[in-house]
Amino acid sequence: MSLFDKCYQYDEAKKAIAMGYYPYFRVISSEQDTEVICNGKKMLMMGSNSYLGLTSHPRVKEASIKAVEKYGSGCAGSRFLNGTLDIHIELEAALAELVGKDAALAYPTGYQANVGCISTMVAKDEYMLIDKYDHASIIDGCLLSQGKMLRYNHNDMKSLERLLQRVQGSNSLIIVDGIYSMEGDIADLPNILSLAKQYGANLMVDEAHSLGVLGVTGAGAAEHFGVTADTDLIMGTFSKSLASVGGFIAADEDLIHYLKHKSRALIFSASLPPASTASVLEAIKIMKEEPERIAKLWENTNYMLSEFKGMGYDTGKSCTPVIPLHVGKMSVAFEMWKRLGEEGVFINPVIPPAVPPNSCLIRCSFMATHTKEQLDFALDKFSKIGKELQLI
Repeated sequence: MSLFDKCYQYDEAKKAIAMGYYPYFRVISSEQDTEVICNGKKMLMMGSNSYLGLTSHPRVKEASIKAVEKYGSGCAGSRFLNGTLDIHIELEAALAELVGKDAALAYPTGYQANVGCISTMVAKDEYMLIDKYDHASIIDGCLLSQGKMLRYNHNDMKSLERLLQRVQGSNSLIIVDGIYSMEGDIADLPNILSLAKQYGANLMVDEAHSLGVLGVTGAGAAEHFGVTADTDLIMGTFSKSLASVGGFIAADEDLIHYLKHKSRALIFSASLPPASTASVLEAIKIMKEEPERIAKLWENTNYMLSEFKGMGYDTGKSCTPVIPLHVGKMSVAFEMWKRLGEEGVFINPVIPPAVPPNSCLIRCSFMATHTKEQLDFALDKFSKIGKELQLI
């Protein structure tokens, strides 16, 4: 048997392509905006994570261009050696201020931020307690650490407490998403923190989908619940509300100092490119200057949630701009994706292993820059196709 036999024998995706039901690696040849050109066709984008609509903002683009003109296209090395720019330091200061922590550390991707932080912080004979719906990068960070990963039922405090009782007396880190990226619900941070204090655990919150969405200033779920001071580690990404790519960890000075000198994902990766760094800095400035973007995002979110529920769609426990439409079977999810695409609406079907079997969903996500006319256009298509597929 050859090492590569598994590759040659893998044919699931090829079958889907042949049948015309392959929703991945769609080619977009335009800006990531409320409308995109996908495979040569104009489509209404309802599957983007650009919650504040800043990826096409003129100031963000201009900041990126100016950074390339000044610093070039890359840093040619890791932050640890020759890859730290003055704008990296400026960005980290801005991020720490944004989320209310002493210091921050920027990574080239959000995935590396989670993997680099978790695998470094948790040592042998220590524990990671994670929600079963946590992002894959959190799981991979746990797997790369020398500690032991334990998973509790989604947002289930009794399940979490059972694990805390099991590991009581050992060092443990609870790790949760602020907003869960497929379900669109929010981590129960007040009760999680209450349990963490009771059992002597620490807390890390992944604010990837909550940054720019939750909180008065858009700082995320910790700010939303007023628990920033009690949250030990805050992780965030730049690829959603902050219009670029990359990620960061924010915490007290000593924790960040430790990561700077121990996190292999940082030390052995080339640093965040100048263009990305500058675009995030500008996105943070715009978010502060234009709080009406967050208000408009929630106006759009509340409108779409109300309309979907009114039609009869099952949106689960979503209460954020991530709105899942639970459709059950995989075949239904693919059919709905295909029909909506034909009608000019770009959405994302979510199937196992991202969700349990027969719990497939259509993931919709909304932006501050969606107009009422665009939302109504989409609702008309969701109503039409939902009735055709007997979902509503």
